[in-house]
Parts: sequence; C-alpha cells; structure tokens
Amino acid sequence: MQAAIGYPLTVYGTGGQTRAFIHIRDSVRCIEIAVANPPAKDSRVSIFNQMTETHCVRDLAKLVAGLTGVKTNFLSNPRNEAAENGLEVENAKFLALGLQPTKLNEGLLAEVMEIAKKYASSCNLEKIKPTSLWIAPTTKEVLKSMPVQEDTAVPIH
Repeated sequence: MQAAIGYPLTVYGTGGQTRAFIHIRDSVRCIEIAVANPPAKDSRVSIFNQMTETHCVRDLAKLVAGLTGVKTNFLSNPRNEAAENGLEVENAKFLALGLQPTKLNEGLLAEVMEIAKKYASSCNLEKIKPTSLWIAPTTKEVLKSMPVQEDTAVPIH
C-alpha cells in the first residue's frame, strides 16, 4: 500500500530478515491436498510446510520498488531481532502432491499492486506511516519524523 500511494517503502534495519509467503489460494489448496491425502494408520508424523516461497525483506522491497519506482527507506530496526537471518524451509511434500504455487514475481505482485492502487484514494496516510509498538516514542513523534515523497504521494481525503 505504501508503494501504491507513492510513499517510500519501510524496511527496518538491513532488511535481511527472511519471511515465508503463500498466496491465499495456495493456502486453501494445501488444506485441500492435506485432507485428500490423510496419513496411513499408525504412520509416523509427517510435517507439511504451508508456504510457497521465501524472501528477505530488502529483496521484496527491491521487487516492489522495481515495479513501482517508489524509493525504499531503511530505518533503524526497533525490533529485537537479528539483522540478517536465514529461513530454511521447504514445501516439497505439497509440491509432490500437486501444489502449483502462485509466486510473487510471476504476476502476483502486479496483481496486489493493481488492487492497492484501486483503493489508494481511501488510504489514510496516518495509518500507513511506519510505527512500531517495540519502541518507546509515541506514535505521534514517530509520524512527525517520517519523510514523505510529496511529489508522488496521492492526496488522502
């Protein structure tokens, strides 16, 4: 939504935090696959990871920035987390059972941006500016310190 209204993307710290992603259709499909393929009686527990891809935050911001031309703001990280982390996860079991993932770089990101732009005029800028409950300053103090790209921002009513 930040990109849809021309507001700089917020990335905390280095952006090296890795996150897992799954489209809601794929999530529903994973449930369908799991129900259709119950474990055999007395079989061992089998773990199925319901995700389709991972991205570190800075790479995701780069994808969005490339699609929209909006800038990225790297802010000091108010969270108590490592600056960089790996997320080693796979979904081979779901893939083997027929999951055909919808990936961000294969059109999903463009679809999300189209929807966000459609509703950009309804966006409340005070709600889109980055804030974190992990830090001591009040929301008002944080909002005052955030830069806005005046030349590309959509007017908020």
